[in-house]
Amino acid sequence: MKVTVVGCAGSFPRADSAASCYLLEAEGFRLVIDLGNGALGALQGYAGLDEIDAVCVSHLHGDHCVDLGAYGVARHYRPGGPLPALPVFAPRGAAERLAPVFGAVAEELAERFSFTDLDAGRQDIGPFSITTAHMNHPVETFGFRVEHDGWTVAYSADTGESADLIKLAGGADLLLCEASFLDVPGNPSGVHLSGRQAGEHGAKAGVGELVLTHLAGWNDPEVSLAEAAAAFSGPLSLASPGRTFGR
Repeated sequence: MKVTVVGCAGSFPRADSAASCYLLEAEGFRLVIDLGNGALGALQGYAGLDEIDAVCVSHLHGDHCVDLGAYGVARHYRPGGPLPALPVFAPRGAAERLAPVFGAVAEELAERFSFTDLDAGRQDIGPFSITTAHMNHPVETFGFRVEHDGWTVAYSADTGESADLIKLAGGADLLLCEASFLDVPGNPSGVHLSGRQAGEHGAKAGVGELVLTHLAGWNDPEVSLAEAAAAFSGPLSLASPGRTFGR
C-alpha cells in the first residue's frame, strides 16, 4: 500500500495545501479518503480524473467533502461522455447535503456517484480491508483503519479525545492524526485535538509512526510538533502535500 498526502490543511485550504485528502493505492486500485476544499486540483497531480476507483468521506464538513461536487461535474461533462457512477462511502445524507451546494438535486448527484452509507464496522473496498469507527466530533464522523498485505494506516479524521480512536489505531504502522488546536486553555471539547493530545493518542494506541495532520493555517505547526513530541516517543512528523508512506 502507498499512501499519499494530497491535502492536510485544517478547516480551510492554506496557501501551500488543500484541505483534507489522502490517496491510497494498492494492486492498481486507487482509493481517496476525503476530498476537501481545493483537493480536486491537487489530486490530479497524482492520478487522473478517470483513475479513481472509490472515495470514502469521513464526515460532511466542507473541508472534507466539498470538492466531490466539482468532481461530479468533471466526471459527468468530460469529452467522450459521462463516466460511470463512482462508489462513494459516506455518512448518511451525503447526497442531500452536497447537492444544493452545486445547484443540483440529490437525484442528479446520485447519477454521478453511487452512495453507500457508512456504519461502524469492517468492510472490503477493492483490495483494502477497512474498519470504521465513530469519532468525537459535532457531526457524525468516521475514523478509518485501512489494512493491506500486513501494513496498516489509521486516520483520525476530525475528533476530540476519543477512546474509539485509540482502539481503532491500536498497533497501526502509521497514524495520521489531526492536531488542529494548540495546547492552550479554552479549547472546546469534542471538536479537535491538540498536538499533545494527538501524541497521547498515538502513544496509547502503540502506533509505529505518528504524523500530525489537519493543521490549521493560523497555527505554527512546529509548536504542534513539539507538543506531540512531549507525549509520543516514536517516529513523529508533520504531514505535507506530496508526502508518501507505505511499503
